[in-house]
Amino acid sequence: MKIGINGMGRIGKLSLWNHVAKKYFSEIVVNVGREVGRGLPDLLQTIEKDSTFGHIGVWLHGYRGGRVIENMDEAAGTATIDGVLVRFLRSHRNPKDIQWRQNGVSLVVDCTGAFMDPTLAANTAGGALRGHLEAGAVKVILSAPFKIKSKGQPIPGDALTVVLGINDADLNPGSHNIISGASCTTTCLAFMMKPLLEHFGAGRILSASMVTVHAATPSQKVLDSVPKAGATDLRKTRSVMNNIILTTTGAANTLRLVLPEMAHIGFMAESVRIPTSTGSLIVLNINFQSESRENPIDREHILDIYRRAAQGHYSPWLEYSDEQNVSSDIIGYPHKAAIIEGQETHTRTGFVTIDPRRLEGLGSAARNAIGTEKLEVPVTQATIFGWYDNELGSYAHLLGELTMRIAQQMV
Repeated sequence: MKIGINGMGRIGKLSLWNHVAKKYFSEIVVNVGREVGRGLPDLLQTIEKDSTFGHIGVWLHGYRGGRVIENMDEAAGTATIDGVLVRFLRSHRNPKDIQWRQNGVSLVVDCTGAFMDPTLAANTAGGALRGHLEAGAVKVILSAPFKIKSKGQPIPGDALTVVLGINDADLNPGSHNIISGASCTTTCLAFMMKPLLEHFGAGRILSASMVTVHAATPSQKVLDSVPKAGATDLRKTRSVMNNIILTTTGAANTLRLVLPEMAHIGFMAESVRIPTSTGSLIVLNINFQSESRENPIDREHILDIYRRAAQGHYSPWLEYSDEQNVSSDIIGYPHKAAIIEGQETHTRTGFVTIDPRRLEGLGSAARNAIGTEKLEVPVTQATIFGWYDNELGSYAHLLGELTMRIAQQMV
């Protein structure tokens, strides 16, 4: 079976590395959509070397690794990478015009970040995600969250957001043809929340918030520049090399798509960009309703939940660590969606005083029985840290695993 990759940005390039390493697909067809440099040799050089992860040969085979790109054919647009045939298409950028059908590609991963709306028709001006289906693909995976332009319009029935290991059981091979692999942040967050939801239930989680301390992305500027007309966020044009930049994240909304129980929990998500190339951190704050004054939720309780989850069902994706990590330690760290930093997890339990007259949904009989006596509710706040490699180690790897899962369902 062949796989198609649309786009050679960060996730497109690293997805190519990942699939070359896995060798699940017989051929990889990459649509670049334009000429690169002086021809195929320049394109292959950008694939062979990476400022963050080094040479692909060393990444594949360690310090003994050498050149793994061979058999380059400029006319055919092909080369072998570590023995895997890779074909490069350099003519079309609109998904409906890409020659997937002619190249025998039925499964496509779109990594451009340009086509994120599953509601748009294939012939939409400028291109659309559904154009891949018209061009011959049977299923399309988006390496980003869906982003619907028309507010209030629901996600179509043939589209689904999936985080492998969280809600992949919802994937129906017969009806879901457009699949979003969510985002790196949502994937990490899902594995931080899921063990807590399973242990406590959504009813005991009063509220939650998170901040992702996130590495730079290609959307940011190397040096300060003048914003475009109509720009509302002037920080996006400030130098990523010199600043900590406040920005936004859609992780809260996307999380509800893969963990529906989160819809009943007040949740906020924020993002801070920092001057690193990859390696990010989620700081998760959760307020729980504790059992009692004598039996509060404590640090060891939280850590034990994660230890057991990392050793059990979630072991392929979740790791618990008692080491003192820094962000560079998890760059390229394989397979894990989230690495819990156990040393820094901490809890505090206090008591919230509630005036029963302000409680909604309480009947008059219950109000009279309680009277005006104040109620005390034990509340535990927990702060939990989760590392993730937002590029190769965490996200590109899990996206590759999801791609192979879908490919197996298509056989």
